[in-house]
Amino acid sequence: MGSKNKLKRFAENEAFTNVIQPSRDEVLNGFAWKGKWASFFENEHPIVLELGCGKGEYTVGLAERNTDKNYVGVDIKGARFWRGAKTALEASLNNVAFLRTQIELIDLLFGENEVSEIWITFPDPQIKYKRTKHRLTNPLFLEKYRKILIPEGKIHLKTDSEYMHGYTLGLLQGIGVEILYANHDVYHNEGSPAEVLEIQTFYEKQYLEKGKPITYIQFRLD
Repeated sequence: MGSKNKLKRFAENEAFTNVIQPSRDEVLNGFAWKGKWASFFENEHPIVLELGCGKGEYTVGLAERNTDKNYVGVDIKGARFWRGAKTALEASLNNVAFLRTQIELIDLLFGENEVSEIWITFPDPQIKYKRTKHRLTNPLFLEKYRKILIPEGKIHLKTDSEYMHGYTLGLLQGIGVEILYANHDVYHNEGSPAEVLEIQTFYEKQYLEKGKPITYIQFRLD
């Protein structure tokens, strides 16, 4: 993407009513919407996050299917989620927002028991051992998610990485959490949730064209 396009998208994001871009200081010193997302959306509907949302395909796709829930796509790269934010505005989807921030700060952006579900879609598997702390399903991240999720809140991991799938499944089994569903090839097995099959990201479509299996895990931490 050219620098001019990025600058144009950054400028549009500033004007979008569904985009929130707090500074790091604002997050560390008391984020305005923490514990108050119901006020942002002006309703009491459940809040669902997509972490590392990229272009926002899942955030928007889920919001279109479930108008009784509010969706927040989270990513540090605003030029990417610009597409999802623009699409949501054009479609008059009032249950969608995009939050530009680092995911490791997630527990400073949402209050205790404020989130009902978390989707993690095609994250970087961070295969090298020294990158373990950056995997979005490592124990430190799981503890952050636990803080903001409601009791019985669900987490969804959808990925093309067999490594990420195996790492997460082994970790979850090791700490004894409830695994609700796990499959190493969702498009070639019966019983996969409709939302897993019906919504596809830009990169997922490329993986499928290459014949790469898509994996999925649904679990609860409590």
